[in-house]
Amino acid sequence: MDDNKNNFGLSRRQMLGGLGMIGVASAGAGLGTTAYFSDEEGFTGNQLEAGTLDLLVDYEASYDSDGAVENMADVAMGTQDGEPAGMFYDLDDVKPGDSGHVEFCFRIVDNPSYMWACADLSQTENGMNEPEMIVDDTPDLGELGDAIDARLVYCERDDGELIEGEEIVSGSLVDVIAAITGGVPLDGEGMPGMAPGDQAEYADVVEPEEGEAYITGPCVCLFWNVPIEVGNEIQSDTLTMDFEFHAIQSRHNDGMYNPCVPTVTTRTGEGFAKQQEFATQQETSFARGRYGDNNGTAGAWEVAVGPDVGSADTANYAWTPGNTVPFSYTYDGSGNASFTLNGATVSSAIPAPSGKLAITTKADEATVSVANLTLDLDGTTVALSGPDAVSATNDGSGREVTYLVFDTDAADVANAFTVSGDVTVDVQGDYSGSDEGVAFDVSVE
Repeated sequence: MDDNKNNFGLSRRQMLGGLGMIGVASAGAGLGTTAYFSDEEGFTGNQLEAGTLDLLVDYEASYDSDGAVENMADVAMGTQDGEPAGMFYDLDDVKPGDSGHVEFCFRIVDNPSYMWACADLSQTENGMNEPEMIVDDTPDLGELGDAIDARLVYCERDDGELIEGEEIVSGSLVDVIAAITGGVPLDGEGMPGMAPGDQAEYADVVEPEEGEAYITGPCVCLFWNVPIEVGNEIQSDTLTMDFEFHAIQSRHNDGMYNPCVPTVTTRTGEGFAKQQEFATQQETSFARGRYGDNNGTAGAWEVAVGPDVGSADTANYAWTPGNTVPFSYTYDGSGNASFTLNGATVSSAIPAPSGKLAITTKADEATVSVANLTLDLDGTTVALSGPDAVSATNDGSGREVTYLVFDTDAADVANAFTVSGDVTVDVQGDYSGSDEGVAFDVSVE
């Protein structure tokens, strides 16, 4: 390395000062005399060091059952830094009249940041005893989360006392968690309802008597209670809550980036998706848009949805070759699916999905293109890590079959979801008109 690269030259002001001094010296020494004044300024050891950003979350929880405050977990308070603090709020025998809270406070080292919160909730029936069966006609769905009243609020501690601030969201516990599942920006001034980009950063500097300084802002508290009038329908039900908090350095950012948006990986391949990607090589249900005999003649369906072809709900649809039209496939989380192709809608009861989703395109003397795919999981639009389009084209014997698969799992598709996009079918003049030659399928594992 050339050491001269680390030397800084004199400033213009230093240069002018030095020239003036040389001129005076020459005049005083007289002709024929050479004299030099010498000066050197050095700047060494210059460094650039990257800043740091580390989020620590202090948490504390309480549980009040008939005035007895108890927490069944080993630790109900502490600091989270690194691996998730799993099962820190583990309660059993929750019953009408019980209540509690969870408090989260933030320490950020070293840079002011935008804070985001997101959460998820799952619940199970966990079996049914005789008193519950009398009042509960949904043996596959737990009711505990819907029965609990909850409030998510900004909060702070004042001499150990917990003070509530502005409310972020309230309703049933299911409603509250659903409201932040896709991410909500937290405001550094404790103002609710701020849109991404409008929230204040967390920038309050705290310099404790012991330890390092840190940056903070409003805490967040979840308060909950089981109303006394709730009955046997919640017996033995179980729910699990997951919380995440993210700090995004505010310098050079505008607060718009949402780190809570879930991501699902996609990829494309050749052949039938169910055979290439599904564990059993079979689909539990499907939807199909096909070109059909004579393109819409009565008795030849073009749109279908159901567990299989023999029991699917079907409808006619007249394609316009070359036109791009929208489609959507929706599962309601309760055993029913609907499929809409450019206004033509069919619906059917289906088995519960258990994993991956896929789009299969099939072309014989035609081109079938599916593009602009989006996936919504239980009300949250996910980011796709991979392609959002797939197409098949053929001009000759046989047909081309290609697919795009969404790497979802059983938990992703247990509740409502929607797959949507645009499809274009363009048949050639020598297309034979066979029922299955030109089509696209939505396949559900």
